Amino acid sequence: MSDHSAPAAAEVDQDRRGFLTFATVATGAVGVAFAAVPFIASWNPSERTRAAGAPIEVDLTKLEPGQMVTYVYRKKPMYIVYRTPEMLKHIAGHEGKLKDPESKDSEQPDYTRNATRAVKEQYLVVDGTCTHLGCLPKPRFEAALPELGSDWPGGFQCPCHGSRFDLAGRVFEGSPASTNLRIPEYSYRDDKTLLIGVPPTEKGVA
Repeated sequence: MSDHSAPAAAEVDQDRRGFLTFATVATGAVGVAFAAVPFIASWNPSERTRAAGAPIEVDLTKLEPGQMVTYVYRKKPMYIVYRTPEMLKHIAGHEGKLKDPESKDSEQPDYTRNATRAVKEQYLVVDGTCTHLGCLPKPRFEAALPELGSDWPGGFQCPCHGSRFDLAGRVFEGSPASTNLRIPEYSYRDDKTLLIGVPPTEKGVA
């Protein structure tokens, strides 16, 4: 009996050894796959790197006319607004009601010192932090809103202390904020990609 059982036992042991070997290899492969996830993720800028000032990319193809999106850069909210032709029309005509209509006392790159405060007039890129006490102004893009008056051209309003800014981020007289919304350094990689934190001189593309 022992002569017949020995080959059977050896066969079972061999099968068991083969299964364990396969299981060990398979487990190892899965482990490598999971270990690769954080490694691959580390190729992208970390939140700490972004907060320290690493440039960020904005895919403009996802932004509809009249829409605003917010990105965080250096721990501050960046508002990107796709201004429609109608919104652009409302930027002019109320300069006498602004504290700094030509942005002489406000922080912005020289290449945005124009009527629309932008490299490309349809895209407004501003630091969404109110220049009064750091609150976050809300978009109030529709003109002549009843609660803001028939002469309201559209823009932003701070819900905390009432500061108001037009569609170029310029502050209105009577607002607690003394300067216009700040504009960060930025440029365009191409027609579809905005780079916040990279000036045109470094990129070679406006």
